Amino acid sequence: MMSSLNGKVGWITGAGSGIGAAAAEKLAAAGMTVVLSGRRKKPLMDLTQSIIDQGGRAEIEPLDVTDKSAIAKVGAQITARHGRIDLLVNSAGINVTERSWEKVSPDGWDSVINADLNGAFYCCKAVLPIMREQKDGLIINVSSWAGVHPSKLTGPAYNAAKH
Repeated sequence: MMSSLNGKVGWITGAGSGIGAAAAEKLAAAGMTVVLSGRRKKPLMDLTQSIIDQGGRAEIEPLDVTDKSAIAKVGAQITARHGRIDLLVNSAGINVTERSWEKVSPDGWDSVINADLNGAFYCCKAVLPIMREQKDGLIINVSSWAGVHPSKLTGPAYNAAKH
């Protein structure tokens, strides 16, 4: 599908750290313009500068993936600016401290499900129309071993969201 990343546009959520940041670096190094989203602006700014310093192309769209209207707006802004979205990397995710069945609260459950599951859905929903119009695109949903191997360590909300 994507033989070359030059001229392609990728949107990475959870780009401020971990898998999202690593994906952004690799994709930019391969020639893709990357749009970095996350809740914390400073790590996004630092990563953007690092990518630019290495000759890559990066932009920032701060975003909380639990805000479905903000996601739709960011997706529309990326499309308006670039005319396309070729790749979505759904890497945003959280967990709560009190996560076991015995300790997880309904609010804790909701926060994990809203970020890890609903956020991924909202982002997919934002990019699918443009990808369908282009007749091309790729969505990568970052999962976890916890989705396949439930554990008290990760808790039921994270297990369910990452399955």
